[in-house]
Amino acid sequence: MNLQDLPGRDSARELAQQELAKRRYEQARPSYLLRAVRALIDKVTHAIDTASASVPGGGLGLLLILAVVGGLVALLLVRLRPTTRRTIGEQALFGDQVLTAREHRERADAAAAAGQLAEAIRERLRAVVRELESRGVLDPRPGRTADEVAREAGRAVPAVAEPLLRAATVFDEVWYGGRTADAAAYQLLVEVDHTVSDARLVRS
Repeated sequence: MNLQDLPGRDSARELAQQELAKRRYEQARPSYLLRAVRALIDKVTHAIDTASASVPGGGLGLLLILAVVGGLVALLLVRLRPTTRRTIGEQALFGDQVLTAREHRERADAAAAAGQLAEAIRERLRAVVRELESRGVLDPRPGRTADEVAREAGRAVPAVAEPLLRAATVFDEVWYGGRTADAAAYQLLVEVDHTVSDARLVRS
């Protein structure tokens, strides 16, 4: 082949572009996603290498620092996470069954006599809520929680605000805070029930 038979620079570039455009070269090229992952790995590796060079102990020192920071973050998240009482304690106080205050008191006394003090505490608090609803302090509303009862009724009748708060606290501690129900806790609910029943419940 003579030199004059060789293609010129422009012609050679055009021939090369046509050759590289063929399907077999396109299939052999890494995908955009693969190239992006490789680029990200390169950047992360470069960042780690740079940090290792400036941290005492090199890569091992950097790993120790990252482990300590990760532990502190995990501890902070655990501390800030709502407790079981705050999370579960917002569940509804009542189920689907509608009973009167007297019926709930009868159930509470029966549960207490059987030694089921946690259930007795819940039934007594339900009796208190039904009493407040029947006397117009609270509007009947499904899904109301013990804490909501204490807040809403306490605002409407400040005279019973403190007893209701104590009752809601005991209920939450027993049912959602892991406190063992005892006779003293149940007696407190009985006294709150009597206080509400005997009070002159007039909205302020």
